[in-house]
Amino acid sequence: MDGMQGRFQQLYAWLDDRLGLAALGALAQKKDVPVHRHTIWYYLGGMTLFLFVVQIATGVLLLFYYRPSAEEAYESVQFLMAEVEFGWLVRSIHHWAANLMIFTLFLHMFSVLWLRAYRPPREITWFSGAGLLGLALAFGFTGYLLPWNELAYFATRVGTEIVGVVPVVGEFLLRVARGGEDVTGATLTRFYAIHVAVLPATSAVLLGLHLFMVQKHGMSVPLDVERQGGGNRAMPFFPNFLLRDLVGWLTALAVLAALAAFFPAELGVKADPFAPAPAGIKPEWYFMFMFQTLKYLPAHIIVLEGELVGILGFAVAGLLLVIIPVLDKRSVRGEPTPVITWLVIAAIVYIIILTYLGYTASPTL
Repeated sequence: MDGMQGRFQQLYAWLDDRLGLAALGALAQKKDVPVHRHTIWYYLGGMTLFLFVVQIATGVLLLFYYRPSAEEAYESVQFLMAEVEFGWLVRSIHHWAANLMIFTLFLHMFSVLWLRAYRPPREITWFSGAGLLGLALAFGFTGYLLPWNELAYFATRVGTEIVGVVPVVGEFLLRVARGGEDVTGATLTRFYAIHVAVLPATSAVLLGLHLFMVQKHGMSVPLDVERQGGGNRAMPFFPNFLLRDLVGWLTALAVLAALAAFFPAELGVKADPFAPAPAGIKPEWYFMFMFQTLKYLPAHIIVLEGELVGILGFAVAGLLLVIIPVLDKRSVRGEPTPVITWLVIAAIVYIIILTYLGYTASPTL
């Protein structure tokens, strides 16, 4: 036993000389996490990161069997689910982890807005987080087509058609998105390349920046806690906060396993470009509120097409969301901003109601 412990100490000393493990450990022990009534929201970032890691692990396993072509994509996924041992489980976990990751990412975003955690000096943390939200949605959109089933094919056709509404450059953007005039095998390989190469590489850069900024500036203390003189209590990040994070991650893993076992991801029917679109084509739930909004808009609003007005509206809302640290001058001075509080509440209510209506509305072609 003593000999094994000695060899471990020698290995640690060897690694410490080259990697500076002691300095990293001291840095982790130095970091504190504020303790107050809003502390629970701090765990959402770590939960989102954990689900992203699950996505990477299961995605790599799926790559061993997936073939990115219109002729073989569906059959490769079918073989994975029917013939490969636990292949159905890996794909189902990948599916559910994607949905839970985007859900926790939305919660994380709204909690940051609610607590005004984007205040100086954390503007870059917010900008990088907003970029990661956009990348997560892009992951969902590009990954949806990869099984090459009927629902994914026609949903992608509808989703990419929205790009074509943009004036002047709409047709060009549509051809770039599809790799041609219509959704074909070229679209599939293009989405595959974006999904497994472009988006992960971009995410790695933004995630590294985001985590660095969180490490540099620490956790933000909410305005109301600051005004009441709170936020002075803290717990060490290592091991106290990290152990609590681990409990949450293990719980999430159990939830993922249960969802994958009781509600496995379905494959459906192979896409047939010559078949008519089935009734009630719907996007993933995180795009539903936008999809339903565009459905409710009239064909023309004054001199503009209704869809164009909707797209411009969402673009403006997204831009305002990104630059909110610049717009919110009152929070910088430590003053309450009830307008932003009510806007956050209105946005949450709007998303929930439009998503509900999207799933309960009568299906249309």
